[in-house]
Amino acid sequence: MKVLVPVKRVVDPNVKVRVKADQTGVELANVKMSMNPFCEIAVEEALRMREAGTVTEVVAVSIGVQQCQETIRTALAMGADRGILIKTDEDVQPLAVAKLLKAVVDEEGPDLVILGKQAIDDDSNQTGQMLAALLGWSQGTFASNIDIADGKAQVVREIDGGLETVSLNMPAIVTTDLRLNEPRYASLPNIMKAKKKPIDEKTPEDYGVDIAPRLTVLKVEEPPKRQAGVMVESVAELVDKLRNEAGVI
Repeated sequence: MKVLVPVKRVVDPNVKVRVKADQTGVELANVKMSMNPFCEIAVEEALRMREAGTVTEVVAVSIGVQQCQETIRTALAMGADRGILIKTDEDVQPLAVAKLLKAVVDEEGPDLVILGKQAIDDDSNQTGQMLAALLGWSQGTFASNIDIADGKAQVVREIDGGLETVSLNMPAIVTTDLRLNEPRYASLPNIMKAKKKPIDEKTPEDYGVDIAPRLTVLKVEEPPKRQAGVMVESVAELVDKLRNEAGVI
């Protein structure tokens, strides 16, 4: 069974994000970039399936600038077998990503696509669902556990009310949540081996996909700074402030 794992290059989660002076977007110059944390979880889950004998090949795919090759190399160093880079300098929005991934799926023929439930830069949480709709495949989102047997995938989903278990017919789309696993660190020998693993470079034009944006960003602003709290002398004063100043009770 082949598994396709899309991975995204984002600002490292440990970096403080800064808005550009002209408010056109987020500052990316000289900023540390890394693989999206939810994508790391997806890669780890695919590798665990291969180690369990369920999966035979793990293919990592990324869409974006040339530097996205580094993100694919990270997945290869973790243990993925090969990579595909769809190179573009344009800002690719979720629907365009889903269309490109559909084209890759049609070409590669995987039985399962595992991807992060969202990217930490735009927090859209749309690509997995859109891809499932375009392919007409079963989908299990926000997965905290995945079991594959007898041509079906049993997925435990994290929902507002607790947990939900769904049984999916294969092929299927699964998006990963934080509690699915703990991603491994790439060892130095594996990092060296990853340099020799193949990465195919493609373009959106190779797949005949129009990636023109459908949404326009008008302005990006930092959230307002949080105001300092105040100390109260008694419960009565607290209740008074909550009622008359905050207006929450």
